[in-house]
Amino acid sequence: MFTKVHIINIQNRKMRRRNVKWLLKAIFLSIVAITLFVALTSTISSSSATNRISQSLQETNARLKKDISRLFPGGDSHEVEGNEIEGAQRLRIADNVLVKNDGNKIDWHDYAAIRKDAQRVGIGEGGKRATLDETYHDEEKLMFRQNGFNALLSDSISVNRSIPDIRNPGCKSKKYLKNLPTVSVVIPFYNEHFSVLMRSVHSIVNRSPPELLKEIILVDDFSDREYLMKQLDQYLAENFHNAQVIRLPERTGLIGARMAGARKATGQVLIFLDSHVEANYNWLPPLLEPIAENPRVSVCPFIDVVDYNNFEYRAQDEGARGAFDWEFYYKRLNLLPEDLVDKTKPFRSPIMAGGLFAISSDFFWELGGYDEGLDIWGGEQYELSFKIWMCGGELVDAPCSRVAHIYRGPMDSKNPRKTDYVHKNYKRVAEVWMDEYKEYIYQHSPGLYDNIDPGDLSKQKAIREKLKCKSFKWFMTEIAFDLPKMYPPVEPPDYASGTIRSVATPNLCLDTLNRARHSMVGLYYCANNHERPQSNQFWTLSWHRDLRMRFKRDCLDVQSSEKNAPVWLWDCHGQGGNQFWYYDRTNKWLRHGKEANNCLDADPHKQRVFVNRCNKDNKNMQWTFGMVNDTALDSFFDERSNL
Repeated sequence: MFTKVHIINIQNRKMRRRNVKWLLKAIFLSIVAITLFVALTSTISSSSATNRISQSLQETNARLKKDISRLFPGGDSHEVEGNEIEGAQRLRIADNVLVKNDGNKIDWHDYAAIRKDAQRVGIGEGGKRATLDETYHDEEKLMFRQNGFNALLSDSISVNRSIPDIRNPGCKSKKYLKNLPTVSVVIPFYNEHFSVLMRSVHSIVNRSPPELLKEIILVDDFSDREYLMKQLDQYLAENFHNAQVIRLPERTGLIGARMAGARKATGQVLIFLDSHVEANYNWLPPLLEPIAENPRVSVCPFIDVVDYNNFEYRAQDEGARGAFDWEFYYKRLNLLPEDLVDKTKPFRSPIMAGGLFAISSDFFWELGGYDEGLDIWGGEQYELSFKIWMCGGELVDAPCSRVAHIYRGPMDSKNPRKTDYVHKNYKRVAEVWMDEYKEYIYQHSPGLYDNIDPGDLSKQKAIREKLKCKSFKWFMTEIAFDLPKMYPPVEPPDYASGTIRSVATPNLCLDTLNRARHSMVGLYYCANNHERPQSNQFWTLSWHRDLRMRFKRDCLDVQSSEKNAPVWLWDCHGQGGNQFWYYDRTNKWLRHGKEANNCLDADPHKQRVFVNRCNKDNKNMQWTFGMVNDTALDSFFDERSNL
């Protein structure tokens, strides 16, 4: 017989069972609803109209959780900042084929890698200068001469070393298109030092979004160093899944090696780099976005410097536009006012430096690639820059993309050819692309090009005709419009020239003393002909407002401001500064610097020259030229001289 309490307990149990059944039914119906919703949204999002990647919510959550666990080991996912989560999400859109962009932009930074780099310690970390113990001096010197940089020191620095983030602050918060093209990086090399070559590859892999970096193609231009054979193959196989080596059967030079790599490339964009570089943080998206927006744009990064002696990473400058002079030396032009409004925005540049740049694969081959008649190296950056601009493209520099480069120092090397291949290359470029302006190239090097055969140019001229490329006059008028002001095709007359003779000791003249560049100049007995003396006393006060050797690129340079500051023979840079000189005819002074408070001084007994504060009582500061152009000197400080 059931009591009242028993009946109540039985009823409660029945109600609990019914509640559990309803709860289970609710959970089941919720799962069905979510599944249908996901299936529907996945179908919609995968349609061709939206150009998005199809992913279920479960896949996204699982991948994101896995990524965060991998990127931040030992940390909780809820501690990750929002922009880092977005970065983790974008790391997984591998194999996305770019069809078109909807304007959606994301933060491509790999914050985990940046944070990890900041914790690294060791020699050369943070891009700081490094040194070796004096014990290794002899070996260090030997390896330097073999490579043009401190190769022994490089072996002591990690191939994964950290570097300073020296980008403009605005670059660090800049977002780029979510859909960017895939990349093939082509790196030619010849007898490159192993650790420098591998540091180049590691920096590219470490600082590139994996879904964008399709492959790295190393092109061996017939190297003969043993470690660049099996050892290189084994290292790449063990450390990278997307790096390969192409070995050429004979020495072709930079241009031929780049073409060989480009033919093997399968990425949508070709990026050509040298074999001694280090990519900075988030370097790739700023290079690719202009190409994603316009595939006929070629983009260059800012090129920083890795010091060849101590491997310090530092900036070269904060931007300038590429140019050339009429001897085909690479030059730089000031940024235009519109380029300075937003210092994170790409700006147009007439000429690329040539070593590091990105270009759409389709556009590169539409232009015919490089002229394969150009041998080894020399002139290729001019040829490609002219083609890009004159044949419907555009060339820009991207300030937020930075890649450092080792500019080699003195080294022992052999000429790979017995002929003057550089000037043959220059003549090919001039004959095909420069129209009537080619005569200025020839006039600036009298007789040099007369007996040079540029070879068959029919293929290159056919490309220009087929693409209906514009004239070189158009290029000089519309693109390089300010180049003639800095580097005039017909140079203005010199302000003064000939010997520079001491008034106090008239038998002594300024002389190189037959010393090489980067040495101090002095005094020596004057030549008989003061207007046209022998080369070591033939000076010109040029339109660049510097004192240089006649027909040469060696200038008088003062590098310090102390008393009796020495005067050096140095590479002309044409920018004034420590090479600025002015002839004061009234006092017969050679004033140094724009403030003109210092003058060329001398010690006739020791046959030395130096710079001191100008002093009217000091006769050793008085000088005469073999020839003075009074008309030109009268307008020395006019607008043209201040360019």
